[in-house]
Amino acid sequence: MSLSKTLEEIQNMLIKKDGVRQAIQTSLRKATRLSKQAIFLIHKSNLDEAEKKLTEAKTTFSEAINLSKDNPELIYSGLADTAFEEYAEANIILLLVREQRFSGPEEIGVPPTPYLLGLADVIGELRRRALDFLRGGETKKAEECLELMETIYMELVNLDEAQSLVPGLRRKCDVARRIVEATRGDVTIEVRRSSLEDSIHELEERLEAKRDGGTPKT
Repeated sequence: MSLSKTLEEIQNMLIKKDGVRQAIQTSLRKATRLSKQAIFLIHKSNLDEAEKKLTEAKTTFSEAINLSKDNPELIYSGLADTAFEEYAEANIILLLVREQRFSGPEEIGVPPTPYLLGLADVIGELRRRALDFLRGGETKKAEECLELMETIYMELVNLDEAQSLVPGLRRKCDVARRIVEATRGDVTIEVRRSSLEDSIHELEERLEAKRDGGTPKT
């Protein structure tokens, strides 16, 4: 075979491989978008629709993996990591809201590394839920969110070696610490405010009862 023919075949092979790469990237972007939509729906308490989005995202991941069967290295990229992280985050928060339990990477269907990074991001979503509950006067539910945030944070920071081995995990834990502290402050202030309001209301009722009891009846 001539050199010209050899190089032409190589070029065709590269063009074909690049086409596959672009198709995989399109699928991964779609999966990321679907996962983000699922998280939005979870915050709107539309859990069934959120689950549908995640089912669609799972199918999209399968399509991407199938496309990469001849070139498996194409699925392992920064874009894939981002997609898996977002997918893991959405699945973890959905199961926490729906069943009050944590799900592992095998149950979700993601590699361990993006699972850890996605789990770290769940802390931010729980803060959002906690603030929503505080605005609605549901202090107890906000406290429950804070407890989950603290649990996730403490478990992650205990993984000393993983923080060294997983790029970005230590930074996410630092961010998570600030989020937990801010949320603890918000919840504490609201609990105290609510307690003060209850005390004032109770005092007003007592004063009102005392006035009524001391007023001569006509």
